Amino acid sequence: MNAPHTSRPDVIELTPVDGIDVAQLQATQAPLLPQRPTAKFMRQHPAHWIALGFGSGLAPFAPGTSGTLWGWLAFLVLQNGLSPMQMGALIATSVVVGWWACTVTAQHMGVMDPGSIVWDEIVAIWLILWLVMPTGFWGQLVAFALFRYFDAAKPGPVAWADKQFKGFGWRGGLGIMLDDLVAAFCTLLVIALWRWW
Repeated sequence: MNAPHTSRPDVIELTPVDGIDVAQLQATQAPLLPQRPTAKFMRQHPAHWIALGFGSGLAPFAPGTSGTLWGWLAFLVLQNGLSPMQMGALIATSVVVGWWACTVTAQHMGVMDPGSIVWDEIVAIWLILWLVMPTGFWGQLVAFALFRYFDAAKPGPVAWADKQFKGFGWRGGLGIMLDDLVAAFCTLLVIALWRWW
């Protein structure tokens, strides 16, 4: 049975696939009709603001890259007012808050791991820059490029982390955050090996 037709531009029609019916979809606690993120959607809940990277995830093209760039710029601003210890505490808090925000926002959007959720990229680039600083622009650019490679291509351990936690609820929110944190670890490993060599 098909979902009812709607002419609203901010709603995507959902039809059952692979034997999953509408009752099963409703049981996941996700909305029946997935939503495209808009500025209006972002303003509807504090979790949306966070998960969508304060609007950087609304970019029409490459929202993950846009969110990572936003995170890079935000880090440069934040490091001027925070000590390294305070920055570390902010990053740790951001992982926990991000887990909640990504869980809530994915449920409200009705999509398990939407590309417009970019808080995971933001926290990951903060972690990378916090651990590689001080470094100049070129060092930061290399860190950015390596992270984007590991996040987008998902080689080896990043692909493993991406597949471990899927769905809605706390497990799905953890999955959204986890693969980017593994991509950050891979980035840091490459940088450490390069510096050691």
